[in-house]
Amino acid sequence: MKQGRITKVSGPLVMAEGLEDAKMFDVVRVGQQRLIGEIIELRSGVASIQVYEETAGLSPGDPVESTGAPLSVELAPGIMEGIFDGIQRPLDLIRESVGSYITRGVEVPALDHEKKWDFVPTAKVGDEVTGGDILGVVKETILVEHRIMVPHGIKGKIVKIYSGEKTVDETIAEIETQDGVKEVQMLQRWPVRKIRPYKEKLPPLQAMTTGQRVIDMFFPVAKGGVACIPGPFGSGKTVVQHQLAKWAEADIVVYIGCGERGNEMTDVLMEFPELIDPKSGEPLMKRTVLIANTSNMPVAAREASIYTGITIAEYFRDMGYNVALMADSTSRWAEALREMSGRLEEMPGEEGYPAYLTSRLAEFYERAGRVVCAGSQHREGTVTAIGAVSPPGGDLSEPVTQGTLRVVKVFWALDASLAYSRHFPAINWLTSYSLYLDTLEDWLKENVNSEWGELRAEAMKLLQLESELQEIVRLVGIDALSVKDRLVLEVAKSIREDFLHQNAFHEVDTYASLKKQFEMLKTILVFYHEAEKVMEAGASFKDVETHPVRERISRMKYYKEDEMDRIEAVKEEVKKELEALVSEEGGGLSA
Repeated sequence: MKQGRITKVSGPLVMAEGLEDAKMFDVVRVGQQRLIGEIIELRSGVASIQVYEETAGLSPGDPVESTGAPLSVELAPGIMEGIFDGIQRPLDLIRESVGSYITRGVEVPALDHEKKWDFVPTAKVGDEVTGGDILGVVKETILVEHRIMVPHGIKGKIVKIYSGEKTVDETIAEIETQDGVKEVQMLQRWPVRKIRPYKEKLPPLQAMTTGQRVIDMFFPVAKGGVACIPGPFGSGKTVVQHQLAKWAEADIVVYIGCGERGNEMTDVLMEFPELIDPKSGEPLMKRTVLIANTSNMPVAAREASIYTGITIAEYFRDMGYNVALMADSTSRWAEALREMSGRLEEMPGEEGYPAYLTSRLAEFYERAGRVVCAGSQHREGTVTAIGAVSPPGGDLSEPVTQGTLRVVKVFWALDASLAYSRHFPAINWLTSYSLYLDTLEDWLKENVNSEWGELRAEAMKLLQLESELQEIVRLVGIDALSVKDRLVLEVAKSIREDFLHQNAFHEVDTYASLKKQFEMLKTILVFYHEAEKVMEAGASFKDVETHPVRERISRMKYYKEDEMDRIEAVKEEVKKELEALVSEEGGGLSA
């Protein structure tokens, strides 16, 4: 290992000389306490190192030791259910070692190297294998089968394969390659800044259902897609992220708390172990990895946490899983970039962010996607990346939001006015969009209902018309509107309050299947069409507006998934009871 000396300390940035043989992004140990750092710039024999721990007490002349390897994560059984910091140090082990506060220089293994796992081979002696092929499986949790893959760069014939109880460091197979026999272990190490290879990137064609009606019906995200949730403080970004982590249709969830406040991450750490997976009835943590990097942790570790999370997500994608990755929030990550860029005295871009901010955001989000996994065995996997953005004051024109919008294809714009009026999720239906609508429409029509596209288009048209009519009401009052326009306002209100509004803390309303969503919205629009008919035939607007069937429409959200017949019954009641108004009223359109 090459040794150098510190020449300057500037916050989390340390300058060192004597590391001429080191390379960019090599991990180094800094000072007597062996703090973890990473080389981010080499210039004229001087290395600039971002240190992932508090640098107080370091001074010029202190030793710096290069490990000669880039910042990497350990990939093996034991990741699942893990709670790590930004550089994959397990927080539970740190607490056992040094107490509730992370001590500087603490060294703990990322994974348990002593634990035995029951390895069950699926390949056999004589098989020709290449990087990415599955050698066998380990039942890591009751929900996750960990598939042990041939490391990338190894190709040849299996000459020995072992089964039974093994640690992650013990040999599970021997593969004869051109360069001799290679021993393969369950443990792989992968540089976090390097994209894991795959055979082919495919277009995302299948919706990732989330159970959130405003998302699935109006602004869906595809499996393997990318989305962002920008919004001001208090608008519900974290709650939406939690809901997606709980309910999104994914095999594996990777949740990155990147620079969030400590109390929010505490909520996540306390809540997730108690959450029950709706599909299996088991704890959600059995298929979740948490990366906790709070705002009071060293700023440089925020930058690493994003890459640690996406690398773990890619690893499970390579097994053929659908992975949902939540990053909360990329604004804090961008602030870490800004601070390090400033200390490197780089030319600043807009608002002091580095000029390469957008390209860094693009590099992160492009690691999501639907791919044909590497290896000779055909399988597909996806990583769906959803990043929260926290623009100061909710200003969506600031650089992080704008840089993100250039890359992502789904924009869920959180609105403070909706949040303050207690409408959650506070996603503004007039400013949000999804560029996956065209590619997903065929899948939604085939898997839910052929009327899906028309239903969504009509509902959106009513919501947009409501916005225009409300401007008129604000100017001249509601009496200036015709009864038809007043009916539009009532139906749009029903869409907002009975469909789009969703209670994350209600045991039934917290999740709605695609079929239930379709039937709920269909019922509201049936009410609209029937009301139009009966008003033309003579029923009064007041009778339609105050009809008891509207209360039954508002209760649909609380019907359980196995009570779809009750929603169908409400739909029939709408038709029957509104038609009865005509015979009671007599002819003529009236208010």
